[in-house]
Amino acid sequence: MIIRAYTQNDLKEMINIWNEVVEEGIAFPQEELLTETTGAEFFASQSFCGVAEEGGKIYGLYILHPNNIGRCGHISNASFAVSRESRGKHIGEALVKHCMKTAGEKGFGILQFNAVVESNIHARHLYERLGFVQLGVIPNGFRMKDGHFENICPYYIEL
Repeated sequence: MIIRAYTQNDLKEMINIWNEVVEEGIAFPQEELLTETTGAEFFASQSFCGVAEEGGKIYGLYILHPNNIGRCGHISNASFAVSRESRGKHIGEALVKHCMKTAGEKGFGILQFNAVVESNIHARHLYERLGFVQLGVIPNGFRMKDGHFENICPYYIEL
């Protein structure tokens, strides 16, 4: 499996994977599904989009962009999505490692995740294993698909 920059040919699979995570309603803050048009615009607006690909099939992706502007513009933010059928195969770990390298190459000094849902233990364990530091807990910061609220745990790492 390789991690590489996305191409226009990847968009359909990327949109499908992204929308799977949005529909699950337990990790991404977005509620609107991407269409062919909005997906192309969304991915094109990022600083970088990477895909995990093997044999022409996309298994996961990440987006990388500034977390803020101006004096805080050196802090990056990213989101990761792995297809439901491909989870548990360390694809997320490969994506996060590639993202960390890419963020540094793009001049970012910090990679921060603003809204890691507290119950997303697989992501949290991965981030901690890779050296990310939890900044604290924001009580009831994420509304789950079923309507109840869960805490979010921001994480960061210096690159």
